[in-house]
Amino acid sequence: MTTRTALVVRGGWDGHDPVETTDLFVPVLEDAGFDVTVEDSLEIYADEEAMARTDLVVQSWTMGDILVEEMHGLRIAVENGTGLAGWHGGILDAFRNATDFQHIVGGQFVAHPGDFVDHEIVVRPERAGHPVVEGLESPIRLHTEQYWVQHDPACDVLMTTTHRPGPDTPWHEPVTVPVTWTRNWGKGRVFACTVGHSTAELEHPSIRRIITRGLLWAARPAP
Repeated sequence: MTTRTALVVRGGWDGHDPVETTDLFVPVLEDAGFDVTVEDSLEIYADEEAMARTDLVVQSWTMGDILVEEMHGLRIAVENGTGLAGWHGGILDAFRNATDFQHIVGGQFVAHPGDFVDHEIVVRPERAGHPVVEGLESPIRLHTEQYWVQHDPACDVLMTTTHRPGPDTPWHEPVTVPVTWTRNWGKGRVFACTVGHSTAELEHPSIRRIITRGLLWAARPAP
């Protein structure tokens, strides 16, 4: 049986603890049979041979810039079947000027009103049978950043959260936005989750389960 390969790419803004958070999931991938490589640079994306043999990219790289050749390499890899997955700013606030990256992921962070707030995330009833969220409790109550993201219709939204208007908010009606989604892109699969500011959120049993399932869902299927 061929061993699948996973590439963890981490860096960018330190405020999202890219090392500590990704370290939580390296053993998960290894237990699932992946040969895991960790990179602290985006240069690997421009290595065509390395990317072609990668079955899953787990990215935690908040903000920063990506070079044209790196973006091209990542895009081609995903279109050819490499999975791409991540959480919070590591995938949803990466490379703010790289619209090609946002095109692949399908969503982009724009705000977290109120910073750390009590809120709920809920499974969409019509998607409750999806393997990433099947059997999960809903709603899940959290006290952390409640991401407001822009997204497009090609996202298969599995979970949502609702931003409620208040006396000092510039929006006037409840606004429901995605929390977790999957996406097919070329031959590849994409998974994103807005929760995951620090290890504390990622150690929440339900969030850990969602992300674990999402990583495995996004990976290129075993031959």
